[in-house]
Amino acid sequence: MREIGIVMEVSPGHTANLAGKIEDMGFDILLCPDTQNLSPEPYGQLSLAAANTTRLKLGTGVTNPLTRDAAVTASAIATLQVESGGRCICGIGRGDSSLAHIGRGNATTAQLRTYVEQVRAYSSGEPVRRGEQVSKLRWLEPESVNPVPVDIACTGPRTIRMAADVADRVSFAVGSAPERIEWALATANQRLQETGRKRSDLQIGAYINLVCDKDEQTAINLGRMISGMVAHFAGMRNAPLEHLPAQLKPLAEKMQQGYDMQHHAQEKGAHLSLVDDDFVDWFSICGPPDKCLERLQAILEYDLDHIYILGGSPVATPHSARQVAMVEQTRLFAEAVLPKVK
Repeated sequence: MREIGIVMEVSPGHTANLAGKIEDMGFDILLCPDTQNLSPEPYGQLSLAAANTTRLKLGTGVTNPLTRDAAVTASAIATLQVESGGRCICGIGRGDSSLAHIGRGNATTAQLRTYVEQVRAYSSGEPVRRGEQVSKLRWLEPESVNPVPVDIACTGPRTIRMAADVADRVSFAVGSAPERIEWALATANQRLQETGRKRSDLQIGAYINLVCDKDEQTAINLGRMISGMVAHFAGMRNAPLEHLPAQLKPLAEKMQQGYDMQHHAQEKGAHLSLVDDDFVDWFSICGPPDKCLERLQAILEYDLDHIYILGGSPVATPHSARQVAMVEQTRLFAEAVLPKVK
């Protein structure tokens, strides 16, 4: 069955309650970013969310290979897996804001692959060689809990191909235009054919920029920040640009030179002046329920196993009010669109 999830930053004092609302709305998954300077610490908050839900899958969306040692991440996700009764997902990518805000660059695709392999081994109770040291989670009883699925978020062709090799779940972060999903899926399928790995051995999905509002202009305005953020993923420093379509390449080039990281995931980012309404409408799904349903169904025709909604909030600050408002903004989608796509 196709899974529909939502991405929300954790908010102390609110996360558990909001997770309960998200589950009641009919969503299957809640993912929370692990970006320490922009969002509170996720793992403890996700454990509180686990205690207030019964079926909602919970995880990071996303963590990275550099701010935490592989053993630290593995112990955290294994703990959440036990606490939630097997509902944890480890969403991971190369890193972006979490690293930029401490003066570091993103991990390479090769570093991400090694890290994923180490995290998977640790969380399965296997020993991991770390130099001369054989390392293992001694507290973990692997026979009593299922291994945590690793979900790799990927934008560029190298990372998509690597994810097709080693991930349990592959999630494209390429925007919501059908041609972008088609390209990413073709890249993954080509790699599967090269290696002989079966499509049924992994789940493939996407992060979808989507804001549902009765007023289309309001939806586009709320979707501008998400559109700019995901476009930036395609235009990160040293990222290849030659494969990008004409609608995205010029903006990605400008993002490489002038992305306002100090206002990442905020509506006052200077780069958002480059993101016009037409681009938002192409790169995201923004509008009334009927439009959202039509555009989303066009994407789901590619037989995706899951999607994660990146939504917008009508409240900019404070942080907690922003998350509460984002969940409420999603309610129209949950009531009018979600039952029809599930």
